[in-house]
Amino acid sequence: QVTGYLDDCTCDVETIDAFNNYKLFPRLNELLQSDYFRYYKVNLQKPCPFWEDNSHCGMRDCAVQPCPSDEVPDGIRAGSYKYSEEANSLVEECEEAKRLGAVDDSLSKETRQAVLQWAQHDDSSDSFCEADDIHSPDAEYVDLLLNPERYTGYKGPDAWKIWNSIYEENCFKPQNVKRPLASGRGESFIYLTKWVSRVCVEKRAFYRLISGLHASINIHLSARYLLQDSWSEKKWGPNVTEFQQRFDEVLTNGEGPRRLKNLYFLYLIELRALSKVLPFFERPGFQLYTGNESQDAEMKHLLLEILHLAKSFPLHFDENSFFAGNKKEAAKLKEEFRLHFKNISKIMDCVGCFKCRLWGKLQTQGLGTALKILFSENLIEKIPESGPSYGFQLTRQEIVALFNAFGR
Repeated sequence: QVTGYLDDCTCDVETIDAFNNYKLFPRLNELLQSDYFRYYKVNLQKPCPFWEDNSHCGMRDCAVQPCPSDEVPDGIRAGSYKYSEEANSLVEECEEAKRLGAVDDSLSKETRQAVLQWAQHDDSSDSFCEADDIHSPDAEYVDLLLNPERYTGYKGPDAWKIWNSIYEENCFKPQNVKRPLASGRGESFIYLTKWVSRVCVEKRAFYRLISGLHASINIHLSARYLLQDSWSEKKWGPNVTEFQQRFDEVLTNGEGPRRLKNLYFLYLIELRALSKVLPFFERPGFQLYTGNESQDAEMKHLLLEILHLAKSFPLHFDENSFFAGNKKEAAKLKEEFRLHFKNISKIMDCVGCFKCRLWGKLQTQGLGTALKILFSENLIEKIPESGPSYGFQLTRQEIVALFNAFGR
């Protein structure tokens, strides 16, 4: 049922399927198994900033198993400089910058200068996500491969409240449009669809990205559903009924296929960001530093192969249509975009299931990083081929989130 062209794009579903399934995904999947990309530092204890939240999911499958610190590779834990020409842009290093600048004689003059620059560089103005305080005592490393995204039993009013808040407060939509999650599962979409077709391309894109993210998460939960839960074993697998309830054309009053098309739209946006950020990763000074030198070199080679492949995609989304009108209006709209998205990243701290919170935070940060890249094109073009990149930075957190979100 999901075929043909996508709205606001020159691309079609079939081209994306062939490109992703046969070329890109097998390589990306290999990259995401590597140490650099499997460990994500996250603070799952942050309180919900919007409402009193005592609704933590008591089920075992909601829990997240953090890594004992000795299992996290030394290079990731220490943010070491051993063979990184410009300190690999880790946030931890920014915090230590002033001390290191004075103490560590093994750093080149160039690196010391770069680290000091980053310490002074306040990137809050170009960040689309509420930054997790990864220096908090509550922040822990999580092995994403040992805590896969799957259905945990977290559902009902608490889960609905999260998505309701995301759509209701953050999708630029007029008050008379009912929320997309009305219990009738379909009738409110008729109003919404009419509204979406009338608004400007930027606001429409924002709504479609959120819808695509929602579709993506619902597909993962349907594909890894708890099918059997007995004392002897747990079995996860595809739940077709669950999938149909969310995406079947008849059961959703025609809305399901549109949700799936929004997933393709999300894919195109993140693919475009990967194609744009190549110069940042291509510099010889950028290393995927874990402490295992041969594996790190191999993974950087694979990373660049994936980014070149992303760049070769024939029918990219043209982000020049974003914010292309009146400069003042465009700046205002971009700022609205950023603040709306930042709000969504904060709502993730209200998710009652820790495993869902982990993957929600990671995928939101990944999309936020993709938007940051697309809106920083002129800064990326100015990155020198060697030496530090002052104007545009990505932290290790943002890098891990970007590629894992795209992998999802």
